[in-house]
Amino acid sequence: MPAFIRRHRSFFALVVVVAAQILVLSLQITRNNHVPLIRYWAVEAFYPFERSLGGLMELSSHAYGTYRNLWHAEQENQELRAQLVNAQAQIQRLSEDAEETQRLRTLLDFKAQQAYQTTAAEVIASSEDALHAAPGENSNAITAIFIDKGADAGLTNDLAVITPQGVVGKILAVFPHSSQVLLITDPSSGVGVTLSQSRVQGILKGGINGNCDLQYVMNEEVVNRGELVITSGLDQIYPKGLPVGTVANASDGIIYKKITVRPAVDLSRLEAVLVILKPAAPNEQQALNLPSRGK
Repeated sequence: MPAFIRRHRSFFALVVVVAAQILVLSLQITRNNHVPLIRYWAVEAFYPFERSLGGLMELSSHAYGTYRNLWHAEQENQELRAQLVNAQAQIQRLSEDAEETQRLRTLLDFKAQQAYQTTAAEVIASSEDALHAAPGENSNAITAIFIDKGADAGLTNDLAVITPQGVVGKILAVFPHSSQVLLITDPSSGVGVTLSQSRVQGILKGGINGNCDLQYVMNEEVVNRGELVITSGLDQIYPKGLPVGTVANASDGIIYKKITVRPAVDLSRLEAVLVILKPAAPNEQQALNLPSRGK
């Protein structure tokens, strides 16, 4: 390359001189509006780059503005979603409060209509029976619950537990601040009952799948499906005339009918109950009615 330049240095020198002359002339020559030619050439040469750079800057500015607006919109959406979740939670709480108020109002109205003394209690726990279920049957039936009233509220064993819909069970064990309630669906429970139409009496025992079995009803007795089953009062635990359930199925057995009774109360969804308090014995009541003697 250096040898080529040395051989043709005269030509290169001529090119340099001509370029220098053109540059000098362009500095001296002016176009319209007295603009030097060199400046005109420079502007024309750099105009495409300047235009591209300007467009790129404008596009970047627009993209940044769009991104900023989207970011603000996303922040607003997150705030609105949080507000919506809070509003839904508040609505749910208000709905639960309204339902609880309605349940308590129904319970209190029912309590006021009864001739016997009762105390209200809330269900705090439940237990399932997996020992008495038949093979292949549902073993998750609830057979006992715990309530938030105990010895401190004057409760004792064998007190009847009910709701406005019907009989729930009886108190099996009493603790200082709670009690265990044996439901009528437990196989070890027993309720003296009467069929509302035929007035036939029997003993209600816990069955399977959350149902009960009505025992000791002779085959010759007429038992209709859907017939109401109420307490007879003969067991000295449940007052007479309380709903227990309805006959779901009845068929003849060897001596006694096989009768399935569906409980009147949905025992799997208990939240509040009433415990029937036993009246004081006559001598205790007489002692309470005596005026106190001063010293």
